[in-house]
Amino acid sequence: MNLFWREMKANRKSLIIWGIGLLFMVVAGMAKYEGYSSSGQSINELISQMPKSLQVIIGTGDLDLSTAIGFYGMLFYYLLLLAAIHALMLGANIIAKEERDKTAEFLMAKPISRTRIISSKLLAALVNVVIFNLVTLVLSLAMVSHYQQTGEQLDDIYLLMAGMFLVQLIFLAVGAVIAAVGKRPKRAAALGTVLLLLTYLLSIAVDLNEKIEWLQYVTPFKYFEAKRVLADGTLETTFVAITIVVVTILIAITYHFYQKRDLQI
Repeated sequence: MNLFWREMKANRKSLIIWGIGLLFMVVAGMAKYEGYSSSGQSINELISQMPKSLQVIIGTGDLDLSTAIGFYGMLFYYLLLLAAIHALMLGANIIAKEERDKTAEFLMAKPISRTRIISSKLLAALVNVVIFNLVTLVLSLAMVSHYQQTGEQLDDIYLLMAGMFLVQLIFLAVGAVIAAVGKRPKRAAALGTVLLLLTYLLSIAVDLNEKIEWLQYVTPFKYFEAKRVLADGTLETTFVAITIVVVTILIAITYHFYQKRDLQI
């Protein structure tokens, strides 16, 4: 477990910085809701006058922005992107950092197997992802409850956070597998970020063109989007199953290649 705590300590400062960023985003985002509400303007009417492409880009969809939970659904669009970036960079860096920092020889000299090394690293990454998710949950509940109107329920926030967690797992596994398979660990985070941005842009393209709706199964950003979760009141079973299968396969590949690769020292 020493390696686990070493990784937790190494990522502590980064997690705090991400937490501060989350605090700013949630507080500032929901403060905008108060500003729109007090202005007397109909937010839904204002958004409906925008071009559809702009509505898709800002993540309004079919959300009722006159409610606190509906407005939070739009904010969740950006929180999900932030969470995905954090998870991907964490997965890539936690696997590749020894080779990147030229300390792999020191780690491999320890009397622990590669299986235990990768397990400790992935466990530490998972705990960081869970903390990130819980911080987001607490901040979201606090801010939405502050602005909620009579009759609004906060239960959907728990569903949104569950969906976010599943997306985090996907990108955590993607980052880890890129770092384990690739021969240039320094580029793992960069390659992963490019892949993430492509899937993000693809999710926007799917909303703009119904003819490519089938591509929603390719981009995790479409799996648990706020407009779908808030409308259905549940996470779609198909996407949950796809997530479990994809994460399992990627983690298995990570173990396989990390155990066999020639580490750069």
